[in-house]
Amino acid sequence: MAKDIPLDTLDAVRQPVETAHGLPNAHYTDPAVFDLEKHAVLSSSWAGLAVTADVPDVGDAKPVEFLGIPLLLVRDRQGQVRVFQNICRHRGMILVAEPRKIEGAIRCPYHSWCYSTEGKLVSTPHVGGAGQNTHEAIDKSLLGLVEVRSHIWFNTIFINIDGKAAPFEDVHAELLTRWAEFEQPMYHGGIDSSFTLDVATNWKLAVENYCESYHLPWVHPGLNSYSRLEDHYNITEMGRYSGQGTLVYRQLTGMDGIKFPDFADLSEQWETGGEYITVYPNVLLGVQRDHAFVIVLEPQGHDKTAEHVHLFYAAEKTDEALRQKNAIQWKSVFEEDIFVVEGMQKGRAAPGFDGGRFSPAMDGPTHCFHDWVAGKIATHDPAP
Repeated sequence: MAKDIPLDTLDAVRQPVETAHGLPNAHYTDPAVFDLEKHAVLSSSWAGLAVTADVPDVGDAKPVEFLGIPLLLVRDRQGQVRVFQNICRHRGMILVAEPRKIEGAIRCPYHSWCYSTEGKLVSTPHVGGAGQNTHEAIDKSLLGLVEVRSHIWFNTIFINIDGKAAPFEDVHAELLTRWAEFEQPMYHGGIDSSFTLDVATNWKLAVENYCESYHLPWVHPGLNSYSRLEDHYNITEMGRYSGQGTLVYRQLTGMDGIKFPDFADLSEQWETGGEYITVYPNVLLGVQRDHAFVIVLEPQGHDKTAEHVHLFYAAEKTDEALRQKNAIQWKSVFEEDIFVVEGMQKGRAAPGFDGGRFSPAMDGPTHCFHDWVAGKIATHDPAP
């Protein structure tokens, strides 16, 4: 347990919502606590990394970073999306610096060791001396790329860095059942359906704000004009996800009354409803009858977060103007939250702030998240 996080403080966080305190300042302002959370919360869980549309075709490769770790997304020759450490097993050189198509092998630009898209070391030129491409001390079968444990659900690539988490399907069995109707093809809207917001805040504040609808009347007056606060309900399953739902979802309409096609065979609740949940620790999801979105939060420091937003549709081809209108509308909504999460980040510089209190009626989803984070830290074993 880090000296900055006394056990009694975490005990206060883990109380029932009526009496619990939120996570204290150090969780938002202290780089040492952020470093602890990297291991206790983010690396030990199924964290969101990217979406499958980042590598849409066979041979596509995209370098990314997560918690400072250089990673490489690759769609291999069989069409499977894999995640590798983006370093050569020879001298640790970065393999791929920019997104590109792998036509043959993944070649290290330093000494030209080559790897297949499945991560196998296939070539070691001159490793045994000039003109000698093998050496008895170099066993290629043991020197493939280091693959990071990954799982794909809802078009999202989740990774478990420490390799110790229970299988994704077990961890999130309840959520997979809840949203089983959306286990069907979804199509990324393309370049006009993704954007990134760079926000000067701790990643957890983005989660906390997204989980609850309490702020709608004041922060999102346009949205609240038809999907009102009283039309929302809390999703507060204590454990691995939480969020909110609405009983009033209004489909976007374009020229000549055109709308996006619906997902197939949805039950009646989705005719006018939508749900918005956080898959702990860092993936924000939204579902409606005709489109869905994925937001992957990339923690870049204790006070810096990149929000990678992607929109998905039920049909491979949709009206371009309507897609652009939808993206602009959602971007506007998400941008309205920036001053809130950045304001809370600044507020955490106030000495003695004890993490605040929760409205038992309105803040249940956020309390669930705080409880989960505190539990992960309290049970974290720092031993390698």
